[in-house]
Amino acid sequence: MAGLSMGSLAFDEFGRPFFILRDEEQQNRLTGTDAIKAHIMAAKAVAGTLRTSLGPKGLDKLMQSPDGDVTITNDGATILKMMDVDHQIAKLLVQLSQSQDDEIGDGTTGVVVLCGALLEQAEFLIDKGIHPIRIADGFEMAAACAVKHLDTIADTFNIDPNDTENLVRTAKTTLGSKIINKCHDQMAKIAVDAVMAVADFETKDVNFELIKVEAKVGGRMEDSMLVKGVVIDKDFSHPQMPKELKDVNIAILTCPFEPPKPKTKHKLDVESVEDYKKLRDYERETFEKMVQQVIDAGATLAICQWGFDDEANHLLLQKKLPAVRWVGGPEIELIAIATGGRIVPRFQELTKEKLGKAGLVRELSFGTTKDRMLVIEECQNSKAVTIFLRGGTKMIIEEAKRSMHDALCVVRNLVRDNRVVYGGGASEVSCALAVSKEADNIKTIEQYAFRAFADALEVVPIALAENCGLDAIKILTEIKARQVAENNPALGVNCMENGAGNMKELSVIETLHSKKSQIQLATQLVKMILKIDDIRSPSNM
Repeated sequence: MAGLSMGSLAFDEFGRPFFILRDEEQQNRLTGTDAIKAHIMAAKAVAGTLRTSLGPKGLDKLMQSPDGDVTITNDGATILKMMDVDHQIAKLLVQLSQSQDDEIGDGTTGVVVLCGALLEQAEFLIDKGIHPIRIADGFEMAAACAVKHLDTIADTFNIDPNDTENLVRTAKTTLGSKIINKCHDQMAKIAVDAVMAVADFETKDVNFELIKVEAKVGGRMEDSMLVKGVVIDKDFSHPQMPKELKDVNIAILTCPFEPPKPKTKHKLDVESVEDYKKLRDYERETFEKMVQQVIDAGATLAICQWGFDDEANHLLLQKKLPAVRWVGGPEIELIAIATGGRIVPRFQELTKEKLGKAGLVRELSFGTTKDRMLVIEECQNSKAVTIFLRGGTKMIIEEAKRSMHDALCVVRNLVRDNRVVYGGGASEVSCALAVSKEADNIKTIEQYAFRAFADALEVVPIALAENCGLDAIKILTEIKARQVAENNPALGVNCMENGAGNMKELSVIETLHSKKSQIQLATQLVKMILKIDDIRSPSNM
């Protein structure tokens, strides 16, 4: 072998170049079918973890973070995000679930279960001797067939802001598998009302920036409510300030009530009582000037991003100007949007035109805990809303927030595209039948991939039935037979009772956009995984 040249490029005795890879002896290397099977095994392990969480009777997972925080959830994206995953392919499944959550908000468990089922079927086909590329291409064609079939079985929902019954039924399906399902009627209505308050039906879009979800531990879940305005986790700066204000002009300030600090490196020495008195008088005059500027602008409430000391607080009370301090940046922005006010960085710039307006500002107090929150209602721009959730423990509150996010996303998706398909595995079985039928018309080797894709789709209704303790194969066979005999794509697994049921009558509804996304995302990831035939990793992994 000739000497090294160009760093890691070497030449053999015939002058042919080859690479020498750094730390070659310290790496494990899998190639060809072994590598693909290793990927499939890792993906099946992750999908198997989530499979038991599918459906209204799916089980929850308890996870502990490195700093000891405990989370209990059956939200697929949250489970995967909190799992400490080392394998590269398993990390891809985490990203798959996260992208489904970001784009759609619902179906985060189903997309991973489907991906795992597709890879399991791909393993059977590889064992038969079919090349992974032919399998990947066949899966892609089958996915296109399934998505096309979904368009034919979809129903259109009438979205009427004055009659939201359809939307509430869809939101209830989303919340059915969550911990808050004991009051899912109320929660679904809150989610729908929140989206309706901020939806723009001309552009068919919903600005989630205008919907804030606040939570407070304590009370019952039934105490949750929708506030047409802003809720902030603060109280008035002085306990003697009034607890309720009407027809409020709000000054939204990002400048502190304190004297400006000299911007020099020189220090100020106070050497006598007179110097101290002068300094104190200067501070008081500055405070009074600042407070007077706010009052002169016509403000009846000051909301400040920064704190202020007790002297300024006492002066605000004397001048009968209620104030709130330490309000965070996102809350400040939301208050400005809701009240139509401007955020003012300097007292000199405060004018009457920059004040926000609200009909009512009141302080809420909770039980025996001395917790208080402020509610700003009847705002000039009534589009900003806050969902205020209550619950007995922090874990319940956190899960309620995740569930509410899912419900909000589903309602938003219906505003964007008001077509729906039916849940309980009904749409998967219908697509499986359509894909199997199409396989009979294919003369090439891809027909095997089509049939495998149909089998993978059936894993979702099987998992739903298994999680309910039912005879999965018997129920699946019954559903398939009845769907063909009755030509009814709405028949699926009735998780609350034994056997098959009409999901249309039971109001088990999913958005078409969500179902399409699950099939397309899962197929794209499977195609990517089947094309990786070489994997290197340090030997200590």
